[in-house]
Amino acid sequence: MAVFTEVGLEEAGALLQRLGLGELRALRGIEGGIENTNYFATTDQGEFVLTVFERLGFEQLPYYLCLMQHLAERGIPVPAPAPDPSIALPSSGHVLERIAANAPCELLHAVQGKPAAVVQRLSGRSVLAPTAAHCAELGGFLARMHLAARDFPRIQPNLRGLPWWNDTAPVVLPHLDAPQAALLRSELAYQNHVAESSAWAALPRGPIHADLFRDNAMFATDEGAPRLTGVFDFYFAGTDTWLFDLAVCLNDWAIDLATGQAAPARAAALLDAYGAVRPLIAAERALLPAMLRAAALRFWISRLWDFHLPREASMLKPHDPTHFERVLRERVRQLAPAPDAIPLPQLQAA
Repeated sequence: MAVFTEVGLEEAGALLQRLGLGELRALRGIEGGIENTNYFATTDQGEFVLTVFERLGFEQLPYYLCLMQHLAERGIPVPAPAPDPSIALPSSGHVLERIAANAPCELLHAVQGKPAAVVQRLSGRSVLAPTAAHCAELGGFLARMHLAARDFPRIQPNLRGLPWWNDTAPVVLPHLDAPQAALLRSELAYQNHVAESSAWAALPRGPIHADLFRDNAMFATDEGAPRLTGVFDFYFAGTDTWLFDLAVCLNDWAIDLATGQAAPARAAALLDAYGAVRPLIAAERALLPAMLRAAALRFWISRLWDFHLPREASMLKPHDPTHFERVLRERVRQLAPAPDAIPLPQLQAA
């Protein structure tokens, strides 16, 4: 992802050796995202990813790292964070026991005074033009991940959920033209209305990935068929509705990138595979159109924020916010007409 913190070979090598991961042979900054500093690190023992967190603090990160460890221990293909062997653990070392004992997070490290983590580099490659078969693999994974995380004891809200949308919308409004501002205001009002409904309150909840885009999953090919080898980048995870997680995936994996229109065959493959593992309840089926709009709104707002209010970094390429504007307009037009009866709040630009 973007490089905000320049990490030298000596510093990175010392950390990797302390974690028992071998002697550093190569270190390369990863370009492509906008949240954290990421490096590929090659040692004589394998391939790893070093992440230096630029926005998340030491107090927030145990949620993400322990969640990844929790999932890995249950056979879900996610990169397991490397622990610091110098930190003593409870007798079993199991993630649930560590949390219950309020033990120090041996998965969280420090680089230049900032929180950092080292995880295994997954095998395979990202597929940026997925087929229905890729979407089916992803749908089955997502359902298994949701079920595997049901007994994860930590609770942390989705930090990019509805309260964040309400706080951030006034900040990005000055950068929008009149039609864009009208769309943002009306959709935000609609989503606040949905969140007050009894159907929304009935939605199943638990830890979600919340950012499972095409470039956050890896695939291999077995006898001509795709096989998902792992999913990474859990640093937007939080406790939220499983349906929102599903909608985030549908809005990327089952969308035509050029137009923002839905790709029905890919959407059906993803939904069928998810439902074969965890069938949707009635409230989820009823609110899926609204949640697809919510997921589009979330990423439109965040991309507007990153694009118009960027941070300095040596490698930084903000995503184009107009893509999720197109997705949102398509979701409003095709899946759920705007509710004219909902009064619009007076949302002022900051």
